[in-house]
Amino acid sequence: METERVIQGRCITPATVASIRGLLADNPTWNRSRLSRELCERWDWRNEKGRLKDMAARTLLLKLERLKEIRLPTRQRASPNAHRNRQITEVEHDCRPIESDLKALRPLRVEPLAETGDQMALFKFLLQRYHYLGHRNCVGENLKYLVTDRAGRLLGCMLFGSAAWKAKSRDDFIGWDRPTRERNLPFLTNNTRFLILPWVRVKCLASHVLARVCRDLPGHWMQKYGHPIHLLETFVERERFRGTCYRAAGWTHVGATAGRSRNDVHATMNVPVKDIFLYPLTTDFRGRLCA
Repeated sequence: METERVIQGRCITPATVASIRGLLADNPTWNRSRLSRELCERWDWRNEKGRLKDMAARTLLLKLERLKEIRLPTRQRASPNAHRNRQITEVEHDCRPIESDLKALRPLRVEPLAETGDQMALFKFLLQRYHYLGHRNCVGENLKYLVTDRAGRLLGCMLFGSAAWKAKSRDDFIGWDRPTRERNLPFLTNNTRFLILPWVRVKCLASHVLARVCRDLPGHWMQKYGHPIHLLETFVERERFRGTCYRAAGWTHVGATAGRSRNDVHATMNVPVKDIFLYPLTTDFRGRLCA
């Protein structure tokens, strides 16, 4: 019988669940936001800048409710996240074909986005419309990029978010045991979306964009979150893609997933096998990630 799981990067035991049930029973007037903030305070669950990880706590509570282990208070209003995920506003954009040498488009602009504004709305719409995985709101640390050419024409977008909780090939490559992985996972980020727009046909564009981001992202991450990252990862669905642009940009193929979901407690779920690619950002990344 399972006694411990990892949800939102935290080890959840029967005692953890019992304490949450106790909070709910003792405080029947609390809403969901009040409960998540209280958990963050009790666990001292904060990011590197000292802010409470409130959204991560809310997601953890929702997952426990879906598993029928707790019953949360009735929502006082509809979830704004659910609404945004269901309906992303269409944004007008130029779809005229772009076919040229990369040199004619340079210098490219690959810039991180603010969390609100017209560019963020455009970013969400492009991923939702043109990426096969679509787009959902991000929980946890993340950076979003729009890619444009020297004339301001749209070329693509990228999203970096939380690293996978565990991946055997990656962990072996780094030299991680479980405690070290749990301690140092925030120093990785996962390229969860990479989209070159379908009307763009430019040889070597994808690998060039990857190289640019690998150079600039560490500084952007430090500026936004106050801590470094030492390694990038991505998971490429084997039946759809070969990972050619990652290989061309110097990423290392270290293995593949087992075809199981992180929520596959009983080893009964089959999901697409994904090749794992890594890109070290420092020469001594192993020493830093194993410290």
